[in-house]
Order: sequence, then structure tokens, then C-alpha cells
Amino acid sequence: MSIQCPSIFASLCKLVAGILMLAVLASAASNSGYSVTKKIPIPGQGSWDYLTVDEGARRLYVSHGTQVEVLDIDSGAVVGKIANTLGVHGIAIAPGLGRGFVSNGQSSTVTIFDLKTSNTISEVPTGKKPDAIIFDPATSRVFAFNGGSNSATAIDAASGKVAGTVDLGGGPEFAVADGSGYVYDNLEDESQVVKINARTLKVEQRWPTAPCASPSSMAMDRPNRRLFLGCRSKVMAVMNADTGQVITTLPIGDHVDATAFDPETRLIFNSNGEGTITAIHQDSADKYSVVENVKTLPRAKTMALDPKTHQLFLSTAESVQFEVLVVGR
Repeated sequence: MSIQCPSIFASLCKLVAGILMLAVLASAASNSGYSVTKKIPIPGQGSWDYLTVDEGARRLYVSHGTQVEVLDIDSGAVVGKIANTLGVHGIAIAPGLGRGFVSNGQSSTVTIFDLKTSNTISEVPTGKKPDAIIFDPATSRVFAFNGGSNSATAIDAASGKVAGTVDLGGGPEFAVADGSGYVYDNLEDESQVVKINARTLKVEQRWPTAPCASPSSMAMDRPNRRLFLGCRSKVMAVMNADTGQVITTLPIGDHVDATAFDPETRLIFNSNGEGTITAIHQDSADKYSVVENVKTLPRAKTMALDPKTHQLFLSTAESVQFEVLVVGR
């Protein structure tokens, strides 16, 4: 923005120009530019839970009833499925090993599948009702978090063998790996975060999340060592991953179930079952600001981020039609 000022009014004119520039910047910061850009209908009915993006292979894995739908992330076409995943909740991928892992809540197993063919390789027993599932690249282990037995089953990703079980002492929700050998998990019923040593399979720290209550989702800024906790008390908490200190909380929508961090845009997204995504900007490691609440659809509470396109993908249903919402700029 440039304003030409007569010399006699130079000081006043510069002040006005500065105010206008601040107004423009404030307006830009108050709008993420995100909206629902596309709806991808998928045949069949049934429940749903997590979605997972394979950025390199350009695949989107979508939990759907008793199977996982495999989509081409760029075209939206359904290109495969992973069948017989009873009560499917989550999908984790290990691209370097060419393997994927599905948590099956009804059968209390994890299905291991081939990333290229989507064919099942084997099934591994877990604790009761495995839900969230992640791959830890530092140990090459998969962690399935068992909602029915308050534990996590660690699986060697290469061999498919169970490496051990972690007693969590509470009901687990979503988790993240820091890439250095530690895994963090929400205990929703205890309003705690546990820090797990992924090598020894021991809980090393337990941290209260107050004033955040019932943390249900999690994302991480690894370089800055910050955890982002989506809480059912309608706030997102920012936690120091080394000390457990809750640095700040910010208001979000109701019934959050997924949180994603885009390191390039510095935006943190919280998908809320009420039908919104709360977008928060990371101004610095310890300073954050709410940008806006993007309108989606009711029950669209699980979400995955594609770091390449910065698009978000959410599952929901309209008039019984199961679909994936694409949210982007």
C-alpha cells in the first residue's frame, strides 16, 4: 500500500497510512481463507473415525465401517480398499517399509497391509478395543492405543511381532511421536498427557492438562517442542513437550476430535463435531491467536492434513450419504 502525501500534511498522512496498513494486516489475519471446496461421495453406509494422508504416495486412507477406503488424494477417486477391518478406527503408515496398519476395535487386532496393493499381510492381536494408532519412526514401532484396556500395544513394524504392552493408567485418545524416541498420548478420562519412552515401553511422565479438560486430540510442532491438545472443554491447550507446562489455552468449537499442525503456514486446525474447524495461528512458540471458525458440517470431527497442498479432509454423512469433505483455500 502506498499513499502520496503533500509535504504540508506529511506527518498526518503517514499516520493515516500506518493505520490503514494495520487494518489491512488485521483483516488478513482474521480470515484463514479456508472453506469447503469439494465433497467426495463414497458408496456404502456405516460409521467412521480417523483419516490418514500418505503425502508421498498421494493416498488418503479413510476409515469406514468394516473397511478402509483408499482414495487418490488429488483426484478424489476411490482406488482401493482394505477389507475386514471390523470396527476400524485408525490407520498408520510406514512408507519406508511399504506397510500400513489398521486398528480394529471390534476384533481387538491390528491389520498389517501392503501400501502398494492394499492387500492384507497379517493380523496382530492387541489389547481391548484399539483406537488411535501411530507409527514411531525413531524405533520403527507402531503403537495401538487400546481404549478397552487402558494400554498401548507396541508392534515391530518390520516383523509384525508384538514388542510389548504399555500400561497407561487411563483411557487413551490420540497420540503423536516426537521423532526422537518418545510418544505422547492423551488420557481423556484423567485429563492428563503421558510421555512414553518408545524404546523401553515405560511411561516416564504424567502431566495434568488443566485448565484443559478431557483432551481428545493432539498434534505437535516438533522443532519447537510444543504439543497442541484439543480438549472437550472447548479449548486448545499448548503444552511444552519437555516440561509438561501448559503455556496457554485458546477457545475452540464443541466436540473436538482431531488437531493438525501445518508447519509451513503455522496454522493449527481443530475439527469440531458441531460443524466447524477452529483455525489458530502460531505467532511464535509461546504466542497464538485464533484466526476463525471455518464452517463444515455436523459430525465432521475427524480430520487429516495434506502438507503438500495444505488441504484438510474430513469424514461425515449427509442424508445417509457417506462423504469426505475437502477444505482448502
